[in-house]
Amino acid sequence: MRKCLRCGTKMKENCTIKIEGGGNGIVMSTSENKLFGGRIGKPKVAICPKCGEVSIYVEEIERLNNDK
Repeated sequence: MRKCLRCGTKMKENCTIKIEGGGNGIVMSTSENKLFGGRIGKPKVAICPKCGEVSIYVEEIERLNNDK
């Protein structure tokens, strides 16, 4: 469970980021020099239903330690 950093309310998790007008999504990577390597997955979003704060996070954090 994620709590809002601003107001402490339980956040709605597992939301996604969508880019309007584009078919491309967002992929996070540990290295901008690698075309397909170093990917740590797609970002997830948590939104506070009380104040609207948005938090972006990665579910598969173990990939951060496996980057070579």
